[in-house]
Amino acid sequence: MKQYDYLIVGSGLFGATFAYKARKAGKKCLVIDKRPHLGGNVYCESIEGINVHKYGAHIFHTSNLQVWNFVNSIVPFNRYTNSPVANFKGRLFNLPFNMNTFYQMWGVTTPVEAQTKIDEQRQEALHTMQKAGVSEPRNLEEQALLLIGRDIYETLIKGYTEKQWGRKCTDLPAFIIKRLPVRFVYDNNYFNDKYQGIPIGGYNRLIDGLLEGIETRVNTDFFADRTHWEGIAERIVFTGKIDEFYDYRFGHLNYRTVRFEQQTLDQPNYQGNAVVNYTEASVPYTRIIEHKHFEQFGSEVYDNPKTVISREYSTEWQDGMEPYYPVNDTVNNALAEKYRQLAAAEPNVIFGGRLAEYRYYDMAPIIEKVLNIQI
Repeated sequence: MKQYDYLIVGSGLFGATFAYKARKAGKKCLVIDKRPHLGGNVYCESIEGINVHKYGAHIFHTSNLQVWNFVNSIVPFNRYTNSPVANFKGRLFNLPFNMNTFYQMWGVTTPVEAQTKIDEQRQEALHTMQKAGVSEPRNLEEQALLLIGRDIYETLIKGYTEKQWGRKCTDLPAFIIKRLPVRFVYDNNYFNDKYQGIPIGGYNRLIDGLLEGIETRVNTDFFADRTHWEGIAERIVFTGKIDEFYDYRFGHLNYRTVRFEQQTLDQPNYQGNAVVNYTEASVPYTRIIEHKHFEQFGSEVYDNPKTVISREYSTEWQDGMEPYYPVNDTVNNALAEKYRQLAAAEPNVIFGGRLAEYRYYDMAPIIEKVLNIQI
């Protein structure tokens, strides 16, 4: 008889939520993680009393009331609203693209003026494509120009996107930017979802709540003793890299990764906002995160005389680096599908999450997916 009902490989949101649900169903689980901590990429480190998002900014947002009520039943969430700012050569623009952005870009003050300006530039892009005998955008640049026009593309999209993907926009597929949030209202809220916030006290409280009463082990690599781990549970929940699970049978999938340059500063407020994107190509990092703004608002920011910032550098993934984003181009998607076909034939393994499914996920859809799994 096996020792556990489920061995859960990885303690991020998928693994932790699955463990919580399985425990509620009376199942015995063991959660292992190769990192020295639980929580996967939502893990926070407390520095100078500030919850620092060690693996990049995580903002929870959803329109699913069931998901929102579920996470708030574990830990209450605050009222944080994501309203990033873009810095281009010292000029600041609100994101997502809205009337504030259009005023900052062109000085227009009404939706009609903004729409007229955008339509003019879209028509220029369409005319250029027609002259070249092109009926559909061939790459991200043409798609963006057709959606929003040259001014916003060159100021707020081109440099940031090329840094993020490490490729020219003309070499990136058009589908990456099929939709752009464009609002003809003065609204800086980045997300359209009804519910949004950060766990009060940080994401570790959410993970700790999900894993309460469940056996966990950190610094434990599934692949270091795979035969042992496969033998102790009736079923495995795997949240790591799907290509690694199959020993790279069809080859390696590609990822983008992020390097963080973290600083603790002797000042209470560095940039006045949690997220500032740097959209010009000559600035090597994509954005600066100031972590205290996720949980302290208004005058509360000044209660702590120090602040912590992280500069983010997007780079190509190599062995030994942490994989962050799947590169969902044609080649990698075809390769991933081969691995997914193998996974579908595994009766005793559940594959879940961005690495195991080779798909980009926000946090809420991960939780929603787990809540819908039959244990």
